[in-house]
Amino acid sequence: MEPFTRGGRAEGVLSAGWDIRQLHTDPDPAQARRAVLADLENGASSLWLVAGAERIPAKGIGEVLADVHLQMAPVMLESGADYETACASLLSAWAERGYAPETVRGNLGIDPISVAARSGEPADLAPAARLAAEYTSRYPLLGLVTVDGAPVHDAGGSHAQELGASMAAGVAYLRALTEAGMGLAEAAERLEFRYTATADQFLSIAKLRAARAMWDRVTEACGLAAEHRTMRQHAVTSAAMMTRRDPHVNIVRTTLACFGAGVAGADAITVRPFDSALGLPGDFARRIARNTQSLLVEESHLARVIDPAGGSFYVERLTADLYAQGWAFFQELEAAGGMAAALSSGLVTERVNEVWEQRRSNIAHRRDPLTGVSEFPELDERPAPTPDDEGRPAAANALPRRRYAEDFEALRDRSDAHLAATGARPAVFLATLGPASAHTARATFVGNLLRSGGIAPAGGRTCGDADEAVAAFRESDARLACLCSSDAVYAEQAAAAVRALKEAGAERVLLAGKPSDDLAAAGVDGFLFADCDALGLLDELLDTLGVAE
Repeated sequence: MEPFTRGGRAEGVLSAGWDIRQLHTDPDPAQARRAVLADLENGASSLWLVAGAERIPAKGIGEVLADVHLQMAPVMLESGADYETACASLLSAWAERGYAPETVRGNLGIDPISVAARSGEPADLAPAARLAAEYTSRYPLLGLVTVDGAPVHDAGGSHAQELGASMAAGVAYLRALTEAGMGLAEAAERLEFRYTATADQFLSIAKLRAARAMWDRVTEACGLAAEHRTMRQHAVTSAAMMTRRDPHVNIVRTTLACFGAGVAGADAITVRPFDSALGLPGDFARRIARNTQSLLVEESHLARVIDPAGGSFYVERLTADLYAQGWAFFQELEAAGGMAAALSSGLVTERVNEVWEQRRSNIAHRRDPLTGVSEFPELDERPAPTPDDEGRPAAANALPRRRYAEDFEALRDRSDAHLAATGARPAVFLATLGPASAHTARATFVGNLLRSGGIAPAGGRTCGDADEAVAAFRESDARLACLCSSDAVYAEQAAAAVRALKEAGAERVLLAGKPSDDLAAAGVDGFLFADCDALGLLDELLDTLGVAE
C-alpha cells in the first residue's frame, strides 16, 4: 500500500527470497563465461554484467552468456557509454537461441546520467530515450533504464544525497522517455533503481524504505495511479567501504550491508566479493559473496518477514529524516535545471565533495573507525596490490570513485615500500613510565594508532621511572619516543623524562594524552589522544622518519 515504505508488493519479496544477483566485470570474455556459469550453478539467480572500457567488451556479451539458460537467469546490463552496441549484443544472444522477443527478461541498463556523472561529460538523454522507446513494444517484459545512486555514494556522498540524486535522475528519465513517445506508466515500469547498502545496517534499511516513499510522491505528482507508483530496487553492497587492508573484514561488512538491504525489502541484492578492492575477485571470494545471501535467505529466513524493522521508533525516525533531507537535495537539483544540468554545472560534485571532506575528516580523526585499517591493524600483513585503475584523477565535474580507507592505506603503502627498501619499518619507541596499571591503556592506544600508519611501536616494557625508560631507549635504534603513562605520573616525571630522552638522542618526544600548556612547555613535541588528527600526525611522523611518499 502507498507510500510503499514497507515494500513494493503486499506479499513482500518472492517466497524464495530476493533475487541473488552476481556482478561480473572481467574484460576477458572466456574468464567471465567460466565465472558466470559457476555463479549460476551455485546459488545466483541473475547476472549483472558491466560492459565498457576495461570491463566486459560490448561485443563479447554473447560469448560470456554462451552457457547460460537465459530464460532461467535474467541478465541486467550496465551498458555504459556504448549502450547501443551492448544492448544489441545482449538481445542478439536471445535471438540466436530462438527465444521470442516477448519472453525476454532482464534490464538493458541504459543510463547516460551515470556515464556523465563518472566521466564529467554532458549527459544527452534524448538518443538513449529514443533507443529505449524503440524496444518498448517488441520487448514488453524487458527493463530498459537503470537509475543508479551509486556514483554519488562512491564519490563519498551522503545517503540523503544518493536519495535526492536518484529522484532527480528518475524524473529526468521519465521526461526523456515520454518525450520519446512512451506512455508515462510504461516509462515508470521500465525503470530499475540501484542503491548502495553499507555496514551501517540501520541507514541502509532507512534509505531503501525512504526511497520507495519518495518515488511514490514523485509519481503521484505526475498523475500515476497507485499500481504504477512502485519502485523496483536493486541494492549493492558499498564499494566505498571496502578495504584493501585486512580484506577478510569485508566479509563482515558486506554481510551487515546485505542484511540491511534484505530487511528493507530490496527486490535484488548484489554482494561484492571481499577482495573486490584488490582487483578482479577470486573464485573463493565470489563463493562467499553468493553464500552470504543464500545463508540469510535459506538459513536465517530473512525474507519471510515483511518490513521487520517497521514500527521501530528509531528506524521510522531515521526513514523520515532521510526522506526530508533527500527531498531537499532533490528540490535543489530540480531548481538547478534537473540532474543533467546539475552535473554539467558542477553543483552535484560540489555538494558531494563537501560531504566527502567532512567524512574524510571524521575518518582521519578516527571518529568513524575502519576496523583493520584505522583500528586494530595487522602491521605485518602481506602488502596489498593496488588495482591499475585506482587513484586516477577525475575529470572536471566528474564524481570520482573513492574508498573510505584510501588515506590510511596510502600510509601503509609508504611503510611497506620503506620496509622493502631498508629491511625495517619506521618505528617509534614507547617510553612507558610507572607500573603497568598506569601505562598499559595509553601504550595500547598509541601502538594501535601507530600501526594504522605503518609505524612499528618499539619498547613499551619498562615499568619504572624515567631513568629506566631512557636506558631502554638508548638500547633501541629508534629516533622518536612517545611517553605513555597516567596523568598523575606525568605530573611527577614527564618534564624530566622529556629532557632525558632528548639528551639521549630522541629527535622528537611525543606524549599519549591530551595537550596541556605545562607539558608543551616541558618540551613535548606532539600529543596522541582520542579525536586527534591521527592521519595528519602519522603522515608527519613518516616524513620525520624519512619514509618516502
